[in-house]
Amino acid sequence: MKALILVDIQNDFLPGGALAVPRGDEVIPVANAVIPHFDLVVATQDWHPAEHKSFASQHPGRKVGEMIDLHGLPQVLWPDHCVQGRPGAELAAGLHPAARRRIFKKGVDPAIDSYSAFHDNGRRRSTGLGDFLRMQDVTDVYIMGLATDYCVKFTALDARAEGFNTFVIEDGCRGVELQPGDVAKAIEEMKAAGVKIIRSDDVVR
Repeated sequence: MKALILVDIQNDFLPGGALAVPRGDEVIPVANAVIPHFDLVVATQDWHPAEHKSFASQHPGRKVGEMIDLHGLPQVLWPDHCVQGRPGAELAAGLHPAARRRIFKKGVDPAIDSYSAFHDNGRRRSTGLGDFLRMQDVTDVYIMGLATDYCVKFTALDARAEGFNTFVIEDGCRGVELQPGDVAKAIEEMKAAGVKIIRSDDVVR
């Protein structure tokens, strides 16, 4: 069985949001086109406490984009985003209704970030997604969303590590690009791990 994972297609990552991914809204029509081709659709949702330690606001004198050590892990400092219960954390309004049936929240521990849909960045806590997919007899996962060079990449790498045949729908992703070339590097890293990079046309044809 195959499943579609929609990664963090949330208001704060769209144009005008607190952590807007350039052209992030362009993934919505791609998601809506491919969703009907999957029996199982899962969405992830960044769901941060207001005091999350990945926020630059929690570190006086630090700026967005700086790298710090957070409990032994490298951590990029981000603007406050996807705070629990706030409009910016909600899934994009234009998404197909099927995107809202199964939502896995991540980033809920204020002490550690969680880019991947499967585990936090230290692999200390699971979201339960891997077990859920195995219970549904899923063998192949298709991933798209925001952002290519962070949450999509780490979700895809963990999907491979969990033993799933993994596909990333490239035209259904957009990247942050804190540094020029980050998206291209992410694509190559995923390919090296055995992730197959495809287009939405490969799904809908």
